[in-house]
Amino acid sequence: MTTPTNTAGAWHEQPGALSRFVGDLIAGEVAHLRPGGAALPAQPWPLELSLDEDGLGLDSLERLSVASALNEALHLHESGIEDLLLAKRCFGEWLEIAHTGLRQSDARLSFRTSGSSGTPKACAHALATLEQEADCLAMMLGGARRLLVAVPAHHIYGFLFTVLLPARLGVADVIDVRRTTPQALQHMMSAGDLVISHPAHWSLMAKHASTIPAGVVGVTSTAPCDDALARSLEKHGLQRLLQVYGSSETAAVGWREQAGAPYCLLPFWSFDQADDSRLLRATPQGSVHAHDLQDRLEWLADGRFNLRSRRDEAVQVGGINVFPARIRQLLLEHPEVADAAVRLMSAGEGSRLKAFVVPASGTDREALRADLERATQTRLSAVERPKAWAFGASLPVNDQGKLCDWPLATNVAGAMRT
Repeated sequence: MTTPTNTAGAWHEQPGALSRFVGDLIAGEVAHLRPGGAALPAQPWPLELSLDEDGLGLDSLERLSVASALNEALHLHESGIEDLLLAKRCFGEWLEIAHTGLRQSDARLSFRTSGSSGTPKACAHALATLEQEADCLAMMLGGARRLLVAVPAHHIYGFLFTVLLPARLGVADVIDVRRTTPQALQHMMSAGDLVISHPAHWSLMAKHASTIPAGVVGVTSTAPCDDALARSLEKHGLQRLLQVYGSSETAAVGWREQAGAPYCLLPFWSFDQADDSRLLRATPQGSVHAHDLQDRLEWLADGRFNLRSRRDEAVQVGGINVFPARIRQLLLEHPEVADAAVRLMSAGEGSRLKAFVVPASGTDREALRADLERATQTRLSAVERPKAWAFGASLPVNDQGKLCDWPLATNVAGAMRT
């Protein structure tokens, strides 16, 4: 195994790293502000690209929100430079401000996640602990020639694997493949490539790519990788698939390489004997801190663990946590909706959300469906919008009277599928 070394110095001095981080953060924040709205142009963006109407098209409120998100992520307030963002109008100028701020203070970063209500929250991390994780992960992945990445750099998984990891592997080529079809990616890949992706993207590769060239290694995170998918990728030719478990709150926690195998903790994590909802994290400085888990884990006698259910009831759509309960509340706001249920499609139906709606008495179901689709189009992000609708006189329940799943292909409790 190759022993990696970090020869690039500070992460924000690495060619292209800060540009990817800031560009992805802007794009992500704008997507949140404009559910159903116009998307931004593909990256990389030229330094002279305007943030205003003649460029990215940010209005004053959007620019304030994006500037606040960038300040939060990079802790620019710790260098006292954050107010300059609103005075500048070009992407390159924002990069210069971020660079200047990080040169003064880069000890901490924050990554956003969503809580049980769907409200984003910032999770602060010391750069030293993230670098400790990247060093450990690099030991598992030495020998890469290029990184092909299908995740944004401003999320914690993307930051670890597409910003910190390349320098430790001595890899200069970090290629964004989020807008590359599986067929094109299949022909792009070659021996020595390390593909950083998530289960939804890997599923597309397994479905549409006929083969994966020999010598290609993959990494997957953001959600558990289905065992059948991992085995399918192996049959397609993937040399290794490193499955990483973690969250925005904890960063990387554990890993496995075999489908169906338990996860192993990274060496600086340990089980909290006093509270099974927490883990203990040893920092590079020698202190130990407790961290709440977002999932229920099953601990084995040898110290490994299996994943069970999430504690916050989130589900994964396209590698992003979404909260069906929040979407249900939006549907219930409509005066002609008596009740509703939202859940993830079953494995044979797809990988998006579906909704079952009980209309109020006398409601025109077609008109209601159109209203609800308009509401979700304007108020929810793409991954949160239900892609299949069913209507019925009551929610589907099982023999014990508990809410149960409903098939898309048949009527349930008087349902009309659309």
